[in-house]
Amino acid sequence: MPKVVIAGSINIDVLATMKRAPRAGETVNGDTVTFCPGGKGLNQAVAAALQQVEVAFCGRVGRDASGDQVLAFFKEKGVGTDAIVRSEANATGTALVMVDSSAENHIVVIPAANAETCPADLDNLSIAAGDVLVSQFEIPRTTIAEFFRRGRAAGARTILNTAPALDDAPESLWEDTDILVLNETELGHFAGTEVSAEASAEEIVGIAKRLFRRPDQTIIATLGARGALAVTEKGHTLVPGRKVKAVDTTGAGDCFVGALAARLAAGDLLPIAMRYANLAASIAVTRVGSGISMPTATEVHEALAKA
Repeated sequence: MPKVVIAGSINIDVLATMKRAPRAGETVNGDTVTFCPGGKGLNQAVAAALQQVEVAFCGRVGRDASGDQVLAFFKEKGVGTDAIVRSEANATGTALVMVDSSAENHIVVIPAANAETCPADLDNLSIAAGDVLVSQFEIPRTTIAEFFRRGRAAGARTILNTAPALDDAPESLWEDTDILVLNETELGHFAGTEVSAEASAEEIVGIAKRLFRRPDQTIIATLGARGALAVTEKGHTLVPGRKVKAVDTTGAGDCFVGALAARLAAGDLLPIAMRYANLAASIAVTRVGSGISMPTATEVHEALAKA
């Protein structure tokens, strides 16, 4: 079966929960603090691996205790680490995450070793026809562009998650992306317009089509509790959301991307893979944390059976 191959970021999250986040100049008391594996790349890799597909990862960590912790976590979850490089100059990346009682988060990321990820790091990856390649904007965009160039040349499928919304990606990266996944804020940023939380499916379709570089591309807008909308030149597909009591939305989008990639690698058609991924993300938000909150395939299938 084809595998999922991810080039992306690796962090240790310093996760604090509190009733509400502080305003500028204010100090508030928190409830809990947790040090746990995170980073968009790591989250997506774990989300995919827990769906029982093979996952290979390319990225960088420091020669520190955090790097040791992450590599052990990957091994526990079944993620291949042959293409992870340990930096001599920088520590493992860190994210400072505050989550309030309404499940909203405030995040500061210190890239550290992630910023060193370079095309040469990709040499230890094996990419084959049918594989699903995934990346995000938390490593250098020129490295992602080379990753996708190699993938397309090998006959793989590419998924780009443009988070955070940065404007330094080379045009070749956009052209080599088969599936672009982004939320309403990122969609508005790259389309040069505002996308309101109440925007209709028809409005989102019109905005998403501005991002096409090839007629066979797919744009997926993740809409939080409203679900996800896939847009192609031929039409669109809306997968409704699932109502749950969210406690932490950190990593929900990553869970969607990782589970989506896993099901596409397993041979699902896009609408079926999206429904699965959307349900997986709805489970993740009921738990605190990002990499540690990803559901297993058994949990997702049990929820699907009840849906």
